[in-house]
Amino acid sequence: MSAPVGRPGRIALVAFPGIRAFDVSVITEVWGVDRTDRGVPAFDLRRAADGPHPVPLRGGLSLTPDRALSWLDRADLVVVPGLDDHLTPAPAPVLDALRRAHNRGTPIAALCGGAFTLAQAGLLDGRRAVTHWNLTELLQDRYPRVNVVGDALFVHEDNIWTSAGTAAGIDLCLHLVRTTHGAEAAATIARSMVTAPFRTGTQAQFIEHPTPGTDRDADALAEVRAHALTRLGEPHTVAGLASLAGMSPRTFARHFQASTGTTPMRWLITQRVAAAQKLLERTDLALPEVARRAGFGSEITMRQHFATHLATSPRDYRLAFRDAGGRRGVDTPDPDP
Repeated sequence: MSAPVGRPGRIALVAFPGIRAFDVSVITEVWGVDRTDRGVPAFDLRRAADGPHPVPLRGGLSLTPDRALSWLDRADLVVVPGLDDHLTPAPAPVLDALRRAHNRGTPIAALCGGAFTLAQAGLLDGRRAVTHWNLTELLQDRYPRVNVVGDALFVHEDNIWTSAGTAAGIDLCLHLVRTTHGAEAAATIARSMVTAPFRTGTQAQFIEHPTPGTDRDADALAEVRAHALTRLGEPHTVAGLASLAGMSPRTFARHFQASTGTTPMRWLITQRVAAAQKLLERTDLALPEVARRAGFGSEITMRQHFATHLATSPRDYRLAFRDAGGRRGVDTPDPDP
């Protein structure tokens, strides 16, 4: 993970011919829907383009801009949709606006093939970036100065975010909400979208390849994950979880990684970090008690994992999101676990 990107309220969707309608819809669904009645902060999403004319999208759709590219100068976050044709050249004014935004220190996020647009602008030179697994070689061949990551769902370097294909764009958008406005805000948006607040693992889990196992194995793994989630405060080992699934530890670990893209222990740590985030946002529990309930055992261990996953401390996280929507009081029941 990486450091929070600030607290964006003004979001600029960069529009030009060739952008994907799906990504436009994702960006609009995350930041363009008023959910203030459910505790989500108000966002000001604007569609910025080089001119006022409707931007054609595939499928007979069009997107009407409501701001000029100069509005990127006021944005707290700039989001670039993916492309239908990944080699579509972006207009020069768009590339110039993106460079200016980055030079000002504005966070920029590109979904899927939007990485090609950032690469055109030279913003990915010498930096890590990711795109759809089927496009990694094309991106690397086309822009050899980019350090293309092959399997991440999304990556961040120097205030620039890139994501893998399609659904990973949702993951990135929710992650940006989570790092700026807290896990509760991201979870509320995710619930309204009927999607997971976050996914673990890498996009390697979605690449077509032979996967050992049966439907029965998948059911067993799902039951084990559900068991662990309802007992995060208890100690867990791979051997213990494997026993619940009726598998040997080695077989369990192999099947688990094939289905989730990560190891059982890494998955468990991610779930515990998420649980601790919610407790820090929603309650006034002391940090040692938060650590105990989330399953870290000690505040020191929790602090280490927060530093690794969120680039912050539990104390600073609580202070940053003290006024975030969803904060209740000590030990208030969660109405939507």
